[in-house]
Amino acid sequence: QGQLVESGGGLVQAGGSLRLSCAASIRPFGTYAMGWFRQAPGKEREFVAAISWIGRTTDYADSVKGRFTISRDNAKNTVYLQMNSAKPEDTALYYCAADRVYSTIRGGTSVAYWGKGTPVTVSS
Repeated sequence: QGQLVESGGGLVQAGGSLRLSCAASIRPFGTYAMGWFRQAPGKEREFVAAISWIGRTTDYADSVKGRFTISRDNAKNTVYLQMNSAKPEDTALYYCAADRVYSTIRGGTSVAYWGKGTPVTVSS
């Protein structure tokens, strides 16, 4: 059974940067669209970013557009989320997601695989 394991979360000051990683054991990794979601305390989980099988297509939530970058390395079975210009409102538990269908990742429901999350705290 496939697994997604996030890492790289932590504490960062506002305006700072952080890079999250998601190591996937799903195979073949290159046939899965990947995404990042986040859930802040007391709020519902929300879409952050998505990337297609070989990275030609990416999408971002309006709240992170221009600050966050999603990328993937299929040779390493890993997807990344580079977070720049972090804001306190980015504080959340960040989840990695995988599905063979890109639109499913964008929608965030019925996703095949979820990681357990990595926490990010942005201090003001």
